[in-house]
Amino acid sequence: MPDSGLPGTSAEVLIVGGGPAGAAAAFWLATHGHAVTIIEKRTFPREKTCGDALTPRAVRQLDDMGLSSAFAASHRYEGVRVTGLERELTMQWPEHSEYGRHGYVIRRAELDTIVAEHAVAAGATLLQGHEAVRPLVSRGFVRGAVVQGPTGAPFELMAKYVVVADGANSRFGRSLGTIRSQDWPYATAIRAYWTTPRHAEPWIESALDLRDRNDRAVPGYGWVFPAGDGTANIGVGLLSTFRDFKTVNTAHLLEAYVARIAERWQLDPSTPLRRPVSGRIPMGGSVAPTAGPTYLVVGDAAGVVNPFNGDGIDYAYETARLAADVLHDALATNDASSLQRYSKQLDDRYGQYFKVARLFARIVGRPVMMREMTRIGLHNRTLMEWALRIMSNELRPDETGLAELAYGAMSTVAKFAPNA
Repeated sequence: MPDSGLPGTSAEVLIVGGGPAGAAAAFWLATHGHAVTIIEKRTFPREKTCGDALTPRAVRQLDDMGLSSAFAASHRYEGVRVTGLERELTMQWPEHSEYGRHGYVIRRAELDTIVAEHAVAAGATLLQGHEAVRPLVSRGFVRGAVVQGPTGAPFELMAKYVVVADGANSRFGRSLGTIRSQDWPYATAIRAYWTTPRHAEPWIESALDLRDRNDRAVPGYGWVFPAGDGTANIGVGLLSTFRDFKTVNTAHLLEAYVARIAERWQLDPSTPLRRPVSGRIPMGGSVAPTAGPTYLVVGDAAGVVNPFNGDGIDYAYETARLAADVLHDALATNDASSLQRYSKQLDDRYGQYFKVARLFARIVGRPVMMREMTRIGLHNRTLMEWALRIMSNELRPDETGLAELAYGAMSTVAKFAPNA
């Protein structure tokens, strides 16, 4: 997609990063009538390490942005098939008053382009192939960034406020002092695309019994996300809570997983369509601070990824919307103190849930525990259905069922556990 305009010298809000969080924040700010500029280091369309599956939470946010029709031709799926220990269980997404019961599989290269274009159509300025080299700080306040274009000299882009949305490795965030809690769980993921005749299946698949090339159990998960275009996104994620985490070669782990599922998915494990791509995923709100006097941190840059299942796109869209609302209030009232509400909103919405999820990640980081929980779960549909509701963060605010009762018990225990 082309740039939306020539570089300006100022904006009300500068957004560093044009991925899900950055583009969504730009859209909401632009609809509020604010002058917003997105700085995106790469050029759309571009690849990302991602499973490409949009959950019902993410679909809700895209619908609210008016993008329902944009995904009408994308591959729709109805739920999850969980596999492990020679068993499988297929479950539709749970009913919920705020979310639908379907998701989409769409490549990030396409998804991010659509949302960025939507932000531009709403009035945002997008500068692709531009990097925010360093923040501009005046008397302790972030006032913009030094920006380097693809060919020109660096220039200063001033702004009243800055949104940090440059992803999991957030260089811009670190330059402002954000730090990831080193002892909190994170994951590494690797994925590629394969051709398969089963590309149009209505279920995404999650494997709970990962094994390495020596057939040793490894705590993590594998996935197959049919894309509806003749291919499937196939990958593995490995939790840092595994004792031998640093000794595992994730490329070899992916090879072993694809070899195990090759016959069932009718694919050739030796012929991925492109080289696998990998990345590290901070999770559970592990990055702080998420707000400063004139900046906010959103999405993966804030580590707002669900440790239960590695979902990050839905939380990127949600945190972007929260940030945009806070910034709109600050701009409308000319009161920067509004920004300090953002961190509390994150904690109120995700804090306790992420703590429970982090503790869960530590438990399943032990191969014996992972195997036993998989064995029990795959023999009990009711148990797996409420586990799906908890792990997808679709607990019902208006009804108390088995999942809500189970989560309540877990949350009570977690309150007395160390915050790690």
